[in-house]
Amino acid sequence: MSPELVIAWATPAEAAAMAEAHGGAFEDSWREEDFEDLLDGAGIFGFVAKAEAPAGVILCRIAAQEMEVLTLGVAPGARRRGVAKALMEAALAAARRAGAKAAFLEVAVDNPPAVALYAGLGFRQAGLRRRYYDRGGGVFVDAHVMRLDLNDPAG
Repeated sequence: MSPELVIAWATPAEAAAMAEAHGGAFEDSWREEDFEDLLDGAGIFGFVAKAEAPAGVILCRIAAQEMEVLTLGVAPGARRRGVAKALMEAALAAARRAGAKAAFLEVAVDNPPAVALYAGLGFRQAGLRRRYYDRGGGVFVDAHVMRLDLNDPAG
């Protein structure tokens, strides 16, 4: 039996767990200090998912009644277990409670599982950012800009 997943509101005290989860999810990851600094910023909020170890992290910003997903990452051993969806649902609920009317994010076009997750949550493509993600070695990948109307009962 796998350990129960807990989604916790992110505070600066959670910065180490957030950095650990982010480090497992991304080659060019954010440090503990980055999360501490960001969490002190206006409109910034997030969640950390934990099981036996940090499993995932989401960090968002609300400005002008719009939520932007700054980062969402899931540790490799926790992928395909609903962690990203649980983090997104927690963030969207918090954004609605805070009065946000829309949510935005960027997702690499070469990440079909993430694109499918966001589409399944009601996000729709709103634009394209050319060469947005730097993969290193001169390789750049476009990003879909996706939007969700937080007032839409279907979304």
